[in-house]
Amino acid sequence: MHILIIAPEQNPVPPSVGGSVEHCIYQIAKKISPIHRVTILSKLRGHLPAKSIHGHITIYRVTGKSKESYLTQVLRAVKGKHFDMIQIDNRPRFIPMVRQCFPRTPISIFLHSTTFISSSKTSAKQALSDLGKANLIIGNSLSLQNHVKRKFPSLQHKVHHVHLGVDLNQFILRKERIRTKVSPFVILYAGRLTPIKGIPVLMKATHLVKKSIPSARLVLAGGAGKSSYKRHLQQVASSLRIPVTFKGAVSRGQMPQFYRSGDCFVCPSQGHEAFGLVNVEAMASGVPAVASKNGGIPEIIRHGHNGLLVSKFRSPEHFAREIIKIAKQPSLAKKLTHQARKDVTAKFSWRTTARKLEKLYAVKAKTYK
Repeated sequence: MHILIIAPEQNPVPPSVGGSVEHCIYQIAKKISPIHRVTILSKLRGHLPAKSIHGHITIYRVTGKSKESYLTQVLRAVKGKHFDMIQIDNRPRFIPMVRQCFPRTPISIFLHSTTFISSSKTSAKQALSDLGKANLIIGNSLSLQNHVKRKFPSLQHKVHHVHLGVDLNQFILRKERIRTKVSPFVILYAGRLTPIKGIPVLMKATHLVKKSIPSARLVLAGGAGKSSYKRHLQQVASSLRIPVTFKGAVSRGQMPQFYRSGDCFVCPSQGHEAFGLVNVEAMASGVPAVASKNGGIPEIIRHGHNGLLVSKFRSPEHFAREIIKIAKQPSLAKKLTHQARKDVTAKFSWRTTARKLEKLYAVKAKTYK
C-alpha cells in the first residue's frame, strides 16, 4: 500500500517539542512495515527541510498561515499522485476537501481527542457531515470510540479504535531508586499547562502529601498556552507553600530522562482524557503512575495492578492518598512498576499500533480495488 498521512497545521513532523499528534504520526509511520510506502504532509517550520526521506517514509512540509491555506498547499503537493489509503489526523474539517480531490480513495480520520468534534470547535451537524465523508473513523482508545458512536449513531459501522504506543528502546526501565531520609520525594507531571489538566488539584494534593512526606516536591514539564495561566499556577504554588519546578517545554529527546528523575508520576486530568500517552511513557520508564479514572486511562492503568487510579479525581485528598501509598510502600511501588513495564511491552508498542492500522487499511483498500 501507499499511505498518505495528513498532519494538522500546527507543528512539523517530527516535532522537537510538544506536538503530541505529530509525534504519534512519526512514530507510527516508522513502524509501518517497509513493504508499504508512507507519505506524510506536515507544517514547514524550524530547521527541517521541505522534503526529507527516511527509508520507506517521505515527508513533505508546506507553508500555510491558516488551516485553509495549509490544506490547499497540502493538496497541491500531492495532486496527481496515487494513494491506496489516506489518513487525516485529528482534523475532521479537512475531510471534505480531501474527498473532493480523491473521490475514489478510502479516507481514515484518526481522532486523538474529542476536541474537534465538540461544540467548542464545530457543530454536531457539521461534524456529522465531515465524518460521514470518511470511510474509517479511528479513535485512540475504546473510550473515544464509544464516545463517537454515542454522538453519531448513524456512523457506528465506521468506528474503530487503535491504542497508541511508546518507543520501548527510548523509554527504558530505570534502575531502582534508593531513597534516603534526606532524599526528596519527586512527583512528576508532563503535559500542557491548561485548566482541564487539573494541575491545581495536583498542587493541593502535593500540599497534603508534604504533611506526611516533608521532602515531597513537584516538577512540571510542559508549555502553557497562555502565560497568564502559568502565572496563576505559580501563585497557587506560592499560596500553598509547596516547592514546584516549572521546567517548561521539554524536548522529545529529554523526556526519558525526565521520567527517570521522579519517584511518582501523576496525571490529574479533569476532562475526558482520550488516551493519556504520558502515562504509558512513565510506565515504560519504571515510574509508578497515579492517574484520574476517566476517558481511556483505565484501558492503560489497572488499579493496584500496574498503577493507581483515582475515581474522585476532583479531590486533592484522594490523589494525596494514592501518592502517599507510593512513597510509603516501596514494595507496592516496585510491584506496580515492574508490572507496568510488562504490560506496556505487551500492549502498547508503536509496532503494535502500526500493525493494527495496517490490517484495517489493507481490508479497506482491498474493497476499493
